[in-house]
Amino acid sequence: MAEANITMNKIFVGLLFGLILGAIDGATAWFTPEVRPMITGIMVGSSVKGMVVGLLCGWFARKVHSTMWGVVVGAALGLLFAYLVAAMPSANGHHYYLEIMLPGFVVGAIVGFLTQRMGTPLGRTTEDMKRAG
Repeated sequence: MAEANITMNKIFVGLLFGLILGAIDGATAWFTPEVRPMITGIMVGSSVKGMVVGLLCGWFARKVHSTMWGVVVGAALGLLFAYLVAAMPSANGHHYYLEIMLPGFVVGAIVGFLTQRMGTPLGRTTEDMKRAG
Protein backbone atom coordinates (compact mmCIF):
# COMPACT_ATOMS: atom_id res chain seq x y z
CA MET A 1 0.00 0.00 0.00
CA ALA A 2 1.41 3.39 -0.99
CA GLU A 3 1.89 5.99 1.71
CA ALA A 4 0.12 9.26 1.01
CA ASN A 5 2.35 12.33 1.10
CA ILE A 6 0.26 15.25 2.26
CA THR A 7 2.19 18.47 2.41
CA MET A 8 0.79 21.50 4.19
CA ASN A 9 2.98 24.51 4.74
CA LYS A 10 2.98 26.31 8.05
CA ILE A 11 0.94 29.26 6.82
CA PHE A 12 -1.83 26.95 5.62
CA VAL A 13 -1.76 25.12 8.96
CA GLY A 14 -2.13 28.48 10.73
CA LEU A 15 -5.01 29.56 8.50
CA LEU A 16 -6.83 26.24 8.90
CA PHE A 17 -6.51 25.96 12.66
CA GLY A 18 -7.09 29.69 13.10
CA LEU A 19 -10.38 29.35 11.22
CA ILE A 20 -11.52 26.30 13.19
CA LEU A 21 -10.47 27.54 16.63
CA GLY A 22 -11.71 31.06 15.86
CA ALA A 23 -15.15 29.68 15.03
CA ILE A 24 -15.17 27.71 18.29
CA ASP A 25 -14.04 30.86 20.14
CA GLY A 26 -16.90 32.83 18.57
CA ALA A 27 -19.39 30.08 19.43
CA THR A 28 -18.57 30.53 23.12
CA ALA A 29 -20.36 33.89 22.92
CA TRP A 30 -23.56 31.83 23.22
CA PHE A 31 -22.84 31.70 26.96
CA THR A 32 -23.27 35.49 27.19
CA PRO A 33 -27.05 35.97 26.81
CA GLU A 34 -26.81 39.67 25.93
CA VAL A 35 -24.95 38.95 22.68
CA ARG A 36 -26.87 35.88 21.47
CA PRO A 37 -28.72 37.85 18.76
CA MET A 38 -25.32 38.73 17.25
CA ILE A 39 -23.85 35.20 17.37
CA THR A 40 -23.44 34.86 13.59
CA GLY A 41 -21.46 38.08 13.26
CA ILE A 42 -19.39 37.19 16.30
CA MET A 43 -18.52 33.76 14.87
CA VAL A 44 -17.55 35.24 11.50
CA GLY A 45 -15.46 37.95 13.15
CA SER A 46 -13.76 35.46 15.45
CA SER A 47 -13.02 33.18 12.51
CA VAL A 48 -11.42 36.03 10.56
CA LYS A 49 -9.47 37.09 13.67
CA GLY A 50 -8.28 33.49 14.11
CA MET A 51 -7.21 33.30 10.47
CA VAL A 52 -5.21 36.53 10.73
CA VAL A 53 -3.48 35.26 13.88
CA GLY A 54 -2.91 31.90 12.15
CA LEU A 55 -1.43 33.57 9.08
CA LEU A 56 0.99 35.61 11.19
CA CYS A 57 1.89 32.61 13.38
CA GLY A 58 2.52 30.49 10.27
CA TRP A 59 4.77 33.17 8.83
CA PHE A 60 6.64 33.39 12.15
CA ALA A 61 6.97 29.59 12.30
CA ARG A 62 8.64 29.60 8.88
CA LYS A 63 11.25 32.08 10.14
CA VAL A 64 11.78 30.94 13.75
CA HIS A 65 11.85 27.28 14.74
CA SER A 66 11.05 27.42 18.46
CA THR A 67 7.91 26.00 20.03
CA MET A 68 8.25 28.28 23.04
CA TRP A 69 8.50 31.44 20.92
CA GLY A 70 5.70 30.20 18.67
CA VAL A 71 3.40 29.92 21.68
CA VAL A 72 4.51 33.30 23.03
CA VAL A 73 4.02 35.07 19.69
CA GLY A 74 0.68 33.31 19.09
CA ALA A 75 -0.60 34.22 22.56
CA ALA A 76 0.54 37.83 22.15
CA LEU A 77 -1.07 38.15 18.71
CA GLY A 78 -4.28 36.52 19.96
CA LEU A 79 -4.35 38.90 22.91
CA LEU A 80 -3.66 41.93 20.72
CA PHE A 81 -6.39 41.20 18.20
CA ALA A 82 -8.82 40.21 20.97
CA TYR A 83 -8.10 43.54 22.69
CA LEU A 84 -8.84 45.43 19.47
CA VAL A 85 -12.23 43.71 19.31
CA ALA A 86 -12.95 44.05 23.04
CA ALA A 87 -12.18 47.77 22.97
CA MET A 88 -15.25 48.30 20.77
CA PRO A 89 -18.29 48.73 23.03
CA SER A 90 -21.42 46.66 22.50
CA ALA A 91 -24.75 48.28 21.62
CA ASN A 92 -25.43 48.98 25.30
CA GLY A 93 -21.95 50.50 25.82
CA HIS A 94 -20.57 47.52 27.76
CA HIS A 95 -17.08 46.16 27.05
CA TYR A 96 -16.52 42.40 27.27
CA TYR A 97 -12.76 42.40 27.89
CA LEU A 98 -12.44 39.15 29.84
CA GLU A 99 -14.98 37.27 27.72
CA ILE A 100 -13.13 38.18 24.51
CA MET A 101 -9.49 38.45 25.54
CA LEU A 102 -9.15 35.22 27.52
CA PRO A 103 -10.28 32.91 24.69
CA GLY A 104 -8.32 35.03 22.18
CA PHE A 105 -5.17 34.52 24.25
CA VAL A 106 -5.73 30.75 24.47
CA VAL A 107 -6.59 30.35 20.77
CA GLY A 108 -3.50 32.35 19.81
CA ALA A 109 -1.26 30.18 22.00
CA ILE A 110 -2.72 26.98 20.55
CA VAL A 111 -2.35 28.21 16.96
CA GLY A 112 1.22 29.32 17.71
CA PHE A 113 2.00 25.86 19.07
CA LEU A 114 0.38 24.04 16.14
CA THR A 115 2.17 26.10 13.50
CA GLN A 116 5.50 25.24 15.11
CA ARG A 117 4.77 21.52 15.42
CA MET A 118 2.86 20.89 12.20
CA GLY A 119 3.35 21.74 8.56
CA THR A 120 6.47 21.97 6.50
CA PRO A 121 8.57 25.02 5.75
CA LEU A 122 8.02 26.51 2.31
CA GLY A 123 9.47 24.41 -0.48
CA ARG A 124 10.05 21.26 1.59
CA THR A 125 8.09 18.09 1.02
CA THR A 126 7.41 15.24 3.42
CA GLU A 127 10.13 13.20 1.69
CA ASP A 128 12.65 16.00 2.22
CA MET A 129 11.74 16.10 5.90
CA LYS A 130 12.19 12.30 6.24
CA ARG A 131 15.60 12.42 4.54
CA ALA A 132 16.74 15.26 6.77
CA GLY A 133 16.19 13.12 9.83
